[in-house]
Amino acid sequence: MKAVRTLILAFVLVALPGCQGQKAASTVGTDAAVEARIDKFLSQMTLSEKIGQMNQVSVGGDVSNYADALRKGQIGSILNEVDPVKVNEFQRISVEESRLGIPLLVGRDVIHGFHTVFPIPLGLAATFDPALVEQGARVAALEATAQGVRWTFSPMLDIARDPRWGRIAEGSGEDTYLDARMAEAMVYGYQGRAADTTSMAACIKHFVGYGAAEGGRDYNSTFLTERQLRNVYLPPFEAAVKAGAMTLMTSFNDNDGVPSTANTFMVKDVLRGEWGFDGLVVTDWNSMGEMIAHGYGTDRKDVAKKALDAGVDMDMMTYGYVSHLEELVHSGAVKEAAIDQAVRNILRVKILLGLFEHPYVDVDASAAVQYAPEHLAAAQRSVEESAILLKNNGVLPLEAAPLRNILVTGPLADAPHDQLGTWAFDGEKEHTVTPLKALKERFPGKVSYVPGLTYSRENRARFDDVVAAARRADVVLVFVGEEAILSGEAHSLADLNLKGSQSELLAALKATGKPVVATVMAGRPLTIERDLPNCDALLYAFHPGTMGGPALANLLFGDVTPSGKTPVTFLRTVGQVPLYYNHTMTGRPYNGETLLDDIPQEAGQTSLGNTSYYLDYGPYPLFPFGFGLSYTTFSYSDASLDRDVYGKDDTITISCTLANTGGRNGTEVVQVYVRDLMGSLTRPVKELKHFERVHLQAGESRTLQMQIPVSELAFYGQDGMKKVEPGDFQLWVAGDSDSGEPMNFCVK
Repeated sequence: MKAVRTLILAFVLVALPGCQGQKAASTVGTDAAVEARIDKFLSQMTLSEKIGQMNQVSVGGDVSNYADALRKGQIGSILNEVDPVKVNEFQRISVEESRLGIPLLVGRDVIHGFHTVFPIPLGLAATFDPALVEQGARVAALEATAQGVRWTFSPMLDIARDPRWGRIAEGSGEDTYLDARMAEAMVYGYQGRAADTTSMAACIKHFVGYGAAEGGRDYNSTFLTERQLRNVYLPPFEAAVKAGAMTLMTSFNDNDGVPSTANTFMVKDVLRGEWGFDGLVVTDWNSMGEMIAHGYGTDRKDVAKKALDAGVDMDMMTYGYVSHLEELVHSGAVKEAAIDQAVRNILRVKILLGLFEHPYVDVDASAAVQYAPEHLAAAQRSVEESAILLKNNGVLPLEAAPLRNILVTGPLADAPHDQLGTWAFDGEKEHTVTPLKALKERFPGKVSYVPGLTYSRENRARFDDVVAAARRADVVLVFVGEEAILSGEAHSLADLNLKGSQSELLAALKATGKPVVATVMAGRPLTIERDLPNCDALLYAFHPGTMGGPALANLLFGDVTPSGKTPVTFLRTVGQVPLYYNHTMTGRPYNGETLLDDIPQEAGQTSLGNTSYYLDYGPYPLFPFGFGLSYTTFSYSDASLDRDVYGKDDTITISCTLANTGGRNGTEVVQVYVRDLMGSLTRPVKELKHFERVHLQAGESRTLQMQIPVSELAFYGQDGMKKVEPGDFQLWVAGDSDSGEPMNFCVK
């Protein structure tokens, strides 16, 4: 963190044009000055005041309800207050009426935007555009900090390979490399490339393995080996730490029997020791207290000691530290030095954010920052890049001129609240532009609206009106999916088909013979195989946020060409879980054997000739990772490597020619995959190692050169060491994880 801290201490203003923040006048200029300042505070603080800094409280109601605790220094952080007037009053009491005048750290779940809501993180990952994702996080920081929020509990870096888990919506999907690049982007966006009063501390979560919850059931146990953690689940966290993330959150789950909030090995040995993280570690909401339910602690005092021993600095809503640490110190069970270290980490974040110099916000100016035109433009562009075209028989893009009657239908066509998606606390329905609203504004007098279904789970198939309207229409635009409440935390599902009668609605509309274009808004990849025959085109938009309507209209009518790619494998049926592209080969890889319908009656039992696949659904998903269609076509040719043999310190240079062979301008996400053919451990069949977005005019071709350091091929082997093992490799350059021809190379 030292290099990062030096960068932060430069206090250079970084903001989007037109969204200038207040430059912080810092009295600190070196690491030594920061630590000396912390030393001075620690020398003045009572034990009670130190423990107070370790206490985070969710506030509500009148500020006066918390005044006594603030004056006594018993609260170090608050969350869930976004009224700038109240935030200023909280800060005023802390700064002007407490003995030491230490400001509060104000937190909020700003997950994919503040007032201007961007696509859910899984949708943002579909852009394969870290620069755009960074811009979105910067917008969120500008809007949130204008109202006093200086700490967000984002980004979520949990690798998720089970779409039943509702929180898959909050992360970047199944791939370690893509997740790491998005992690860096969001950290840079929230915190700024250098600190000022618009910097919002990022909190990387959930540490660690939470996305592998057994059965996709939220809060459930995980059973990941240390090698799995190091090779798959930890790299995004390490990337975010290297990018300068100021804080980290422990997760709810236990892994191999150890709750994350008491996992000394992960927090102290790996995070602190190996990675050098000196930021603030906070529990998730009551995750300290939940260790009692885990059966890992007898009471709050017991789990408070275990969390502190593990290196957790701040308690979110358990009240374990503030209730018991003083007693534990006096009894000798806890050393005050451990408390000093935790407080040091907390004060360091407050100093680096400039809170001591600028604890208050400009209430009069805060409203002008919200929904700024450039913020809305960035949100719209994010939707345009994140939407994935999964099917198109030629009906898209639509031509407006011949259309006289456009039917809009489906439960998500005009559902502003649900369009915002999960964890959009501060998004406002009145500022959300739905597809229906956008299409009516764009084509006045041409759009008819018959909902068909009022919400996704409705099981009453009353389609007479909508079918009659479809017969009169030139094209049917149907918006289906799941409401926001069906995904996110505590919302796991066992059935991933479209809920209620949505599939029946699509079938009824298709039966009219009119062109049916489906747009799916959801928090996860749903199992939509049965729905594909009942639409002529299908666009997958996840939950798109504030500007979903205009962006989707632009995509449907060809103002923008789709370029999104699947950030997670789309399954044919939920019974395929888990199915992800970078699996290992197994000893009997699939090679086209018998399927269920090919087995004769009274066939004899044998395992010979059969391999690792489902007899009824085969080995393949509906859509592979990295897949997405366009309104144009792209071809790859002349792929080559700059040499056949590389040393461990070399860089691989890949060349290929990408051509836009269609009639429209478009952007292709070029992806590079590598396979280690033999290792000390069985290795994945493919691993993403590079991607970039390439925009080409119709008919244009371009020779690309991409570089991958050989060091990127390293992994943790049986000896527990990370290294590049010599041997033979294959490399693909393609538009998705299931395409391309391999090139061979060797590492000596």
